[in-house]
Amino acid sequence: MEGYKIKTLTQFIIERQADIPYATGEFTRLLYHIGVAAKVINKKVNKAGLVDILGAAGDINVQGEEQKKLDLFANWQLLQALKNSGECCGAASEEDQEVITWDDDLTQDGNYIFCMDPLDGSSNIDVNVSVGTIFSIYKRVSPRGEKPTMEDFLQEGSKQVAAGYIIYGSSTMLVYTTGKGVYGFTLDPSIGEFCLSNYNIITPLDGSYYSVNEGNFEHFPQGHKDYINYCKQIDKSTNRPYSARYIGSLVADFHRNLLKGGIFIYPQTASAPNGKLRLIYECNPIAFLAEQAGGKAIDGKQRILDIQPLSLHQRVPFIVGSKNMVEKLEDFLDSQ
Repeated sequence: MEGYKIKTLTQFIIERQADIPYATGEFTRLLYHIGVAAKVINKKVNKAGLVDILGAAGDINVQGEEQKKLDLFANWQLLQALKNSGECCGAASEEDQEVITWDDDLTQDGNYIFCMDPLDGSSNIDVNVSVGTIFSIYKRVSPRGEKPTMEDFLQEGSKQVAAGYIIYGSSTMLVYTTGKGVYGFTLDPSIGEFCLSNYNIITPLDGSYYSVNEGNFEHFPQGHKDYINYCKQIDKSTNRPYSARYIGSLVADFHRNLLKGGIFIYPQTASAPNGKLRLIYECNPIAFLAEQAGGKAIDGKQRILDIQPLSLHQRVPFIVGSKNMVEKLEDFLDSQ
């Protein structure tokens, strides 16, 4: 369209630098390097069926899950980007048992902690379903110039200074927040840049989608069962029944609900009493994005961002989405 001005991710980050007054240019450089890593991972995802990058790598990650080759590539690529930025003193990844730190003076002086799920939904890669990267950034609490401590990594989600995800789908998008709204950028392959496509995303207060693995329905707590049955009931005044949409990739399910309105539910079960999703790598960053877009995220009892992490790989039940839908589910849970 004539007169349309493209705004790249780098331009936008520089313009919004004042959103984090203490950060000067260091935070801008960190986000820039994340964007570069996302482009490299996107290229590999798109070529995954043509090269030896699909399938299992032969290792088991800390979660007890078989690691995919592309998971390992994404993990390595992001860690290299963080190290090269010089702004990150340590990282925690779903794929690694322990935190990652570097010994050089530049990274030890870094002011930020990075937590990530490098490739969410990787079990879907072989069948060409959308996957994504989830990340969150914290300001370190330990002194600069020293190695980070576990206290740096076990901060409440409310202390995140940024969070986001990259979804590798029919188009590749990077969505992020620094606590001043949620913004989406779509990768334009013709120029190799993420360009602003979704300004100040606001999720609808109500929606018409519910996302849950109903194969586990019989193992859900009663309040969750009652809410799911409510979603299926016919009631024109509340636009029910809702449509069931479950992809099995948190990034993809959340992205749809963020834009269209809906609720994502992953409750505890008898075999997983603490839920399945990871607080630090998945729930905290997604919850931060949801709240910044006007949504809500809880574990069924409390706000996700208020939970004090006790370990790097802690799991929690997770409910996130349109505010009114989450609060309606809360009503069912409170009645039990």
